Amino acid sequence: MARKKKELPLLEQVEITGVAAEGKALARVNDLVVFVPFAASGDIVDLQLIRKKHNYAEARIVKFHAYSSLRVNPFCEHFGVCGGCKWQHVAYDYQLQFKRQQVEDNLTRIGKIPLPEILPTKGSTKQQYYRNKLEFSFSNKSWLTYEQLQTEQEFDCRNALGFHIPGMFDKVLDIKKCWLQDDISNRIRLSIRQCAIDNHYPFFDLREQIGFMRNIIIRTSSTGEVMLIVVFFEPDMVRIERMMQHIADTFPEITSLLYIVNQKRNDTIADQEVCVFRGRDYIWESMEGLRFKIGPKSFYQTNSEQAYELYKVAREFAGLTGTELVYDLYTGTGTIANFVARQSRKVVGIEYVPEAIEDAKENARINGLDNTLFYAGDMKDILTEDFIEEHGRPEVIITDPPRAGMHDDVIKTILFASPERIVYVSCNPATGARFIFVRCKIQGRAGTAGRYVSSYSPCRECSIVSEERIKSKISRKCRPGISIPGLFCG
Repeated sequence: MARKKKELPLLEQVEITGVAAEGKALARVNDLVVFVPFAASGDIVDLQLIRKKHNYAEARIVKFHAYSSLRVNPFCEHFGVCGGCKWQHVAYDYQLQFKRQQVEDNLTRIGKIPLPEILPTKGSTKQQYYRNKLEFSFSNKSWLTYEQLQTEQEFDCRNALGFHIPGMFDKVLDIKKCWLQDDISNRIRLSIRQCAIDNHYPFFDLREQIGFMRNIIIRTSSTGEVMLIVVFFEPDMVRIERMMQHIADTFPEITSLLYIVNQKRNDTIADQEVCVFRGRDYIWESMEGLRFKIGPKSFYQTNSEQAYELYKVAREFAGLTGTELVYDLYTGTGTIANFVARQSRKVVGIEYVPEAIEDAKENARINGLDNTLFYAGDMKDILTEDFIEEHGRPEVIITDPPRAGMHDDVIKTILFASPERIVYVSCNPATGARFIFVRCKIQGRAGTAGRYVSSYSPCRECSIVSEERIKSKISRKCRPGISIPGLFCG
């Protein structure tokens, strides 16, 4: 006989006292830390525990007794259900403070360094319509909200085109209006959805791996150009042609109209053939007179305007005079490398994805930059002591690793290179802080810290108004001749 699951308690009249990662707030009940989504500091609530460990728990709000003064009215009808924009109920100024506190906490607890002066946070000028890329999924199993279930209505059509529900890999919330990207994104998505329904094109069933319509990816640029990638599951060219022609006729403003047939079990397109239906296979981004060619598989910061702010700070922290050899690690399409090349003697960029490196070389050529070199391969295999000896010891290293951070071998090679300055761009303050801790552990010194600046731009994937951009400068001198400024991108 199955063991009956223990019922977790209801906590009454609990005050929310702080914030945590991934868009959650927290409360403390006796010695228990409770993480609560969609709450704000100052709320007085009843909490139903849904998961409990030894020293922490997760809970949902079942009743409000008092609302925090920090609260504002969410502008999106999907708030609270969609996986993005988790801090939309809190004023943006307070969001900036919360994320700054997150950076401080990570640097103190993980980096184990004394904190210096914290410079003012650089917020985004836009809190709506700021993203340049969104991906939407088709599903024949749309997520039904609590309100819909309460109606006891029968839903004959469960087709959805929107975002995946967190923790429900095969469930998708049908999005009516998304506030993250230029409104052409909404018009394109809704038109494709209706065309698919009118023509009885099956929406994808992720669990069963059947269907026809799978994904769409919409990219916009600061130059006003639009790229649309439609991903199909079945290679039915009659239906593909009909859908693509509908899009081409309805949206002549699309610069790059592409499609992919992806029959894999996952949604990644890095290894898939991209077919051009109309226009070019790329769009242009522009920044400070530089032009960047963005293809369907290219990485680019999702907030173009805030990316420019990020790169300006990175360049400032690098302290370039025109005489420096710069290593740009995890260079992607060479955006940072090309951005700082005019202020450097030479820039060497390294990236795992070969296609990205080809884009980086092309972007250098387009912008007339002849002092850049780019290499493709695993960072820990490429960046070795032999590589340093061959290409020279850099005065400056700029590194922008993935959220998981850098491999310990990479850190050791960086220390071997002994650059005068390291600029660390991180989308995860925890792994950025770990870099500092590992570095000092390897060197056997505690070190001291310099100053920090943080910049916050709302993005979908992460916690505060989804994905934030955190930039912090760290200037550590654990040994003479090396200072490490780091930028944390959230």
